[in-house]
Amino acid sequence: MRPFLLLSTRAEDVAADDEYAGFLRATGLAERELRRIRVEAGPLPDVDLDAYAGILLGGSPFTTSDPVEAKSAVQRRVERELGLLLDRVVARDFPFLGACYGIGTLGTHQGGVVDRTYGEPISAVRVELTPDGRDDPLLAGMPPAFDAFVGHKEACRVLPPSAVLLAGSAGCPVQMFRVGSNVYATQFHPELDVAGLVTRIHVYRDAGYFPPSELEALVARVTPSVVTEPARLLASFVARFG
Repeated sequence: MRPFLLLSTRAEDVAADDEYAGFLRATGLAERELRRIRVEAGPLPDVDLDAYAGILLGGSPFTTSDPVEAKSAVQRRVERELGLLLDRVVARDFPFLGACYGIGTLGTHQGGVVDRTYGEPISAVRVELTPDGRDDPLLAGMPPAFDAFVGHKEACRVLPPSAVLLAGSAGCPVQMFRVGSNVYATQFHPELDVAGLVTRIHVYRDAGYFPPSELEALVARVTPSVVTEPARLLASFVARFG
């Protein structure tokens, strides 16, 4: 079996390694079956799509909709390189699933509007499938509504014209969409469990997602959450394209 590829943009080793562990756990893949490139660490090598079964894009502290002048040189490079990769992914309808940052990246690439209108605080929210979502093969067997972990400053306000809306929530109308038959993005984090979310809360305490003084209270609120279904999405991605 060809391996899958995880693209990571987290500069903090603790967050990057924990994210990788979360994707391994949710997909059921071994490390040799899920290769990782930390795109923030250096230029993205040329990705031979024929060498991989599919591509996963993890979340990011980057905010796609920020003004260009407010972005670091690393963020601008990462966005440029991911855009060039998505040119090939979309043209070929190559299996791709981007989580959280995937909405900003793929949504912008496909001409949607991504801004801060529908940002959501770190929490577990109720996600509901649309009729198209209930019919989508990647979501087969998923309940029509399920809880998922979110925490994002921006979201897709206007769906790209090429996209099919698959899921939304009360506070964020675009929680998942598909382009073509095989290219997906979610706003929620399918790789996260409670422990992973708590790790990110600590790592990003000063990143503007919440007042740092509320860290302990936030951890106490999310710890009782029961979030079981989103990981099935990643297992389904691997089963379908592996």
